[in-house]
Amino acid sequence: MTLATATAISDADSPNYLVQIDAGTHNLLGDEGAREGGQDSGPAPFEFVLSGLAACTAATLRMYMQKKAWPGERIKVATELHIERDGGQYIRRTVSVDGPLDDSQRTRLAEICEKTPVTLFIKRGTRIDTAMQW
Repeated sequence: MTLATATAISDADSPNYLVQIDAGTHNLLGDEGAREGGQDSGPAPFEFVLSGLAACTAATLRMYMQKKAWPGERIKVATELHIERDGGQYIRRTVSVDGPLDDSQRTRLAEICEKTPVTLFIKRGTRIDTAMQW
């Protein structure tokens, strides 16, 4: 069963690393920043990954809060990819939820952050099967 689809196309006449992306029913542009030789015309690949994590976190928290009828105004999720001196990588996610929540509700939302679908997907790792077509 397919859960999601995305296709990226890089044509020979496109500027450097610009790619046309079809993600589900949405058309997007991806690119690399100027430091990497791109035009910065769209998010870089890791920015798409971080965006997916941030979007999933915010949406999951909103769904949970609606289900529980908890008060909440704005949910903001900021994500950053870091590399350590030894080459290890990690993501820092900062979540803020505006609204009159008590400590137990805030604690529960922090627990929910660790259980969002994209969080679990990233943490568990996923096999990639590649098929080349000529």
